[in-house]
Amino acid sequence: MALDPTLQAFLGKFRMPEFFKPDFTVTDFSKADWKETVDRLRASFYRATRSVESDAPELAQVDNILVDGADGPLKARVYTPLAAGVGQQPAILYFHGGGFVVGDLDGHEMICIRLAHASRCRVVSIDYRLAPEHKFPCAHDDALAAYDWLLRRAPDLSIDPERIIVAGDSAGGNLAAFLCQEMVRTGGQEPAFQLLFYPLVQFVDIKSKGLSFQEGFFISPGLFDFFKGSYIGTETDPMDKRVSPLFAPAEDFHGLPPAHIVLCGWDPLNAEGRAYADKMIASGVPVTLKEHPGMVHGFMNLTAISPPARDAIAEAGILVGKTIGSL
Repeated sequence: MALDPTLQAFLGKFRMPEFFKPDFTVTDFSKADWKETVDRLRASFYRATRSVESDAPELAQVDNILVDGADGPLKARVYTPLAAGVGQQPAILYFHGGGFVVGDLDGHEMICIRLAHASRCRVVSIDYRLAPEHKFPCAHDDALAAYDWLLRRAPDLSIDPERIIVAGDSAGGNLAAFLCQEMVRTGGQEPAFQLLFYPLVQFVDIKSKGLSFQEGFFISPGLFDFFKGSYIGTETDPMDKRVSPLFAPAEDFHGLPPAHIVLCGWDPLNAEGRAYADKMIASGVPVTLKEHPGMVHGFMNLTAISPPARDAIAEAGILVGKTIGSL
């Protein structure tokens, strides 16, 4: 299917920095001004993802809070919908995308607002530590710490600890998938559901996928290599099951919580998302999958220009709400 025409027009006008091109690779920070590169990358990503919508759904309230990270407090934001209900209700723990290098609470605000509104669940968005300042496993450790914090503090936030959904887009989907597997491995309290938006579930290679820069937009082979070098460097095996949950052993898939996976047709990560769904299904995990053929990786960040992106978030939120009992 052809690329969505609205997104195609946006991609034609929006010019990312040179380092977004497929041949951009910086893996040796000792020979590069990584701080300048990362600062420029983060600024560009923020401009591309920041959506200010005058017609955004109205929520009951939005609160900035601090949660426990693995090495100190993390900024977080709680989105409470108007129809959140009384007593302890379901909630979504959300991890933003950005290759473990870019992304923040503001750049993913509209995803969280629309997800909270559609699902009638509180959304708790986590500002975990980023690379290259904080390399692997910092983001993964922060995800576990934030989940543990939410379980402990759930009653204070009117959240039912038995009905916590973990969710995330791209690298955030990696964190959500990892968290679920880690609960299986350690015998911890599993989330009730996992919602994965075009997840990055392996950190080995995407160069064989054959898609161009424009087709990936927020991810390309060169940018993938930059994220990989920034977060895991050469010190970590990219096959490590924590950072590449796709390659975890079969026993780590048994007993995982039900999942819904959203994929894009024009996305280098499409095949691995399908493979991850297939491995869960083969292990008896209830999985639903929705593909948006005309969309690019990261399209849910483009709600300001794309009505289909808004619809896709709402559709996923409604599915979660019906599954978890908030709708």
